[in-house]
Amino acid sequence: MSNSTDFLLALENVTVSFDGFKAVNGLNLYIDKGELRVIIGPNGAGKTTVLDLICGRTKVSDGSIKFKDQEITGLKEYEIVRRGIGRKFQNPSIYEDLTVFENLELSMPHGRNVAGALFWKRSEEVTERVREIAEMIFLSDLLDRRAETLSHGQKQWLEIGMLLMQDPELLMLDEPVAGMSVSERVKTAELLNEIIKHRSVIVIEHDMKFVESIAHRVTVLHQGKILAEGDMDTIQHDPKVKEVYLGH
Repeated sequence: MSNSTDFLLALENVTVSFDGFKAVNGLNLYIDKGELRVIIGPNGAGKTTVLDLICGRTKVSDGSIKFKDQEITGLKEYEIVRRGIGRKFQNPSIYEDLTVFENLELSMPHGRNVAGALFWKRSEEVTERVREIAEMIFLSDLLDRRAETLSHGQKQWLEIGMLLMQDPELLMLDEPVAGMSVSERVKTAELLNEIIKHRSVIVIEHDMKFVESIAHRVTVLHQGKILAEGDMDTIQHDPKVKEVYLGH
């Protein structure tokens, strides 16, 4: 077992209680650099809560969360974003009435104060970055399209692109392929495999076929605890997992 300094993200003995109910219970989770981890588990297993804890949306009742060996427990959400953690929620939050280009451009971090944002001009660097990300998210030909005209899948990609503009070291995606067509799912798997060349990704997902196509390691949560962890093959043949989850 490598020591904690080698991990990009380390959750140790993390617990969160809501009115006495332990939604997450003594959780230990370690994510490596360049890893694509998928978290699965039945409804109410605590999957989304884990992401909420990492991004500071929910406060840890007990335990420690370290990112690049720095304690982030207790930091504000925006401070955690600045450290290099990006989070996408289930429903895309994009600017519907702006173009794809403008959505991406607005997501570029520039100047940490309001004045900086107000007097900020579109530069060569930004345009280049926008084009580079648009290419990755399959929207190169749609830069001038208003976001509201995109398909559901394209909107999801745009939102992932908006996060990539911030160049996070850890990207967290909550059910990214929900509601996508089969071909969009295939492309999303391609996109994620591209993304992890430079960063780590945590995905929460129900679609097992999709999980199979992307996961390095799978963590199975059940009642706020880790039930099993390993590669997809190990997980699929684990009798405990079959019992609670796959129902075979």
